[in-house]
Amino acid sequence: MRSLTPRSVLLGLIAPVGALVFAAAVSAVILLATGHDPFDTVDAMATAAQRPRTLVNSLNTATSYYLSAVAVAIGFRMKLFNIGVDGQYRFAALLAAGLAGAAFMDSLPSFVRVALTILAAMLVGAAWAGLAALLKVTRGVSEVISTIMLNAIATYLVSYLNSPERLAVSTAGSNNIGTPKITEGGRVPGFEIEGSSSKVFGLVFLAVLVGFLYWFVLSRTRFGFELKATGLSESAAVASGVSVKKMVIVSMLLSGAVAGLVGMPELLGSSYSYSLNFPVGVGFIGIAVALLGRNHPIGMAIAALLWGFLFNTANSLDTAGVPREIVDIMQGVIVLSVVVAYELVRRYRVRAEQRAVGHALGRTKTAEEVTA
Repeated sequence: MRSLTPRSVLLGLIAPVGALVFAAAVSAVILLATGHDPFDTVDAMATAAQRPRTLVNSLNTATSYYLSAVAVAIGFRMKLFNIGVDGQYRFAALLAAGLAGAAFMDSLPSFVRVALTILAAMLVGAAWAGLAALLKVTRGVSEVISTIMLNAIATYLVSYLNSPERLAVSTAGSNNIGTPKITEGGRVPGFEIEGSSSKVFGLVFLAVLVGFLYWFVLSRTRFGFELKATGLSESAAVASGVSVKKMVIVSMLLSGAVAGLVGMPELLGSSYSYSLNFPVGVGFIGIAVALLGRNHPIGMAIAALLWGFLFNTANSLDTAGVPREIVDIMQGVIVLSVVVAYELVRRYRVRAEQRAVGHALGRTKTAEEVTA
């Protein structure tokens, strides 16, 4: 493990900070090229950020983004690319919503109802991700291909099940349809913030717990060590007695279980039903958040808050006459910049370590020796 030195801290910060600065510069150039003032854009976003409602909505959005990022990061740590988080959380949210809204659930205590809903979502997410794991260990199918295909299948299954003939009911006075509303006992109450009509999701603490468990399991347990070792070198892991197939299955199951939690803050804290306007695309945002946060629990939390802030201040750009699509451009540039910046930092670190080793072995000359 690398020691924590000023140099290592600087190298760890330069990539994300540099990517953000570069993305801001590119966005400013685009705004100027389209006839918009970058300072007006920043002022509009800063004004929106000061509103309590924006802060609450940003935190709520970041909660789902963070859970999605952790689900992706579990696979990343073993060099597995679980691209199917989006399908896993939507399928899990639909079936969990159907269970939570069932009539027999009303007779159960509130804690039991919430626990069963969350457990059901985790089991569905794990089972859906387990299909990709099974295909990989038995047939050698790339998890990238299988999870993308399973995303499409999940989309059609959700559309099929979310209909009045099956799990959904029609909403009075609207064209919207969704699962039966979860009654009061099956909801998780939020926290009121002065000046905001919205509430902070009560399940924000679930995201904190998931982040802590992610850190503890990967950094303080034998399983976490074996998982990271298998990702770094399968042959070395096998030589150490680690079953690669077992690690693939367990990692994907854990990733899918966390993916099943992604929709729970929204379902149990706001919408109380899986309907046509339930948030989509959160799984793909989780990939960007995990990349920006370098799969670190704190890094991903900061990245999730940034993404949540950008998403919830985008509407404020209309008041400045700026198209909100500039936020999407900024997010895309951030992701590309981060990937490039991390690779450049990695190459620099490798060269620096090689020079240090060479100097320690006496194979490189110091500047004084060269000029002597």
